[in-house]
Amino acid sequence: MRIRVKISALVTMMVLCQSLAGQDIHFSQFYETPLWRNPSLAGIFTGDIRVQGVYRDQWNSVTDAYRTGSVNAEFKMPVGKNSDFITAGFQVLYDRAGTIGWTSSHLLPAINYHKSLSESRNRYLSLGFMGGWVQRRFDPSKVTTNTQYDNGGVGTGENFLNTQHNYLDGSVGMSFNADINDNPGNNFFIGAAYHHFNRPNQSFYRNADIELHPKWVFSGGIRFSVSDYSYITVQADHSRQGGFSETVGGGMYGIKIGGDPDAPLYTIHAGGFLRWNDAIIPAIKLDYAPLSVSFSYDVNISKLKPSSYGRGGFELSVTFIGNRDRNSSLEFLRCPRF
Repeated sequence: MRIRVKISALVTMMVLCQSLAGQDIHFSQFYETPLWRNPSLAGIFTGDIRVQGVYRDQWNSVTDAYRTGSVNAEFKMPVGKNSDFITAGFQVLYDRAGTIGWTSSHLLPAINYHKSLSESRNRYLSLGFMGGWVQRRFDPSKVTTNTQYDNGGVGTGENFLNTQHNYLDGSVGMSFNADINDNPGNNFFIGAAYHHFNRPNQSFYRNADIELHPKWVFSGGIRFSVSDYSYITVQADHSRQGGFSETVGGGMYGIKIGGDPDAPLYTIHAGGFLRWNDAIIPAIKLDYAPLSVSFSYDVNISKLKPSSYGRGGFELSVTFIGNRDRNSSLEFLRCPRF
């Protein structure tokens, strides 16, 4: 029995499998990749500088592991004598998937303007842009084609003139965040982002009909105190891209450890998230200022469950948040503590 596989089918499969419900790279700890989620979420944290890294390893039990890495950095600056501020940042992504070494690399600078809507600096409307260079490539030596089976495994029979494709990509987003009842410990945000608004071409053969579909992402989050030493954080995203959609959401319960609830020595978080029709995601997180470390694991509940034995992938994230000086952030803004 011959197995016939065309390179076009392989590439299509890789694009679809890269995200279970869309065409983009995704993370279970979506709340630790704010720029990738929505560029207007840059700068929405308590501090002046934030650097975050996330590593994801997925589907070792099914095929060659899908390995994804993300690094984002943000720096906030006040604007004039008003309460407005600007955040400059960048997003770097690397993803390698499957047997043909399907690899994506992204280098995306970002800028975000935050407009204060109150004299107490506890309500902000933010508009962000992100865009830059993307490269996709694959390893032709690992490709299996029709011809290779027809001639006894000698040669692929394909003329791979292009094994990598470079293009420019862009995103825009808007968000609103505010305290609840003027209590900085209780706050919320909502946002919407439009990714790939330039519809970049995705064909290695320069086929103008093959475009990366634009993607809408709708985000929201709320944090509310349970006591002086504990609180709950809930976050969710819904995205739509072409004919695909993805919904993920959940929450974590945080407990502060230390004598001062406003400056605890540690904060321990535990909870879980659900990616609809795909995975249950238990997660834990430890804050030890200025660092945070978070770990999550996907428990597969999709149609792939019989092959994966319920095993999806794990993610590890590390976050650093710092100030230019001790009182710098308090001088010009108050931000949600997500």
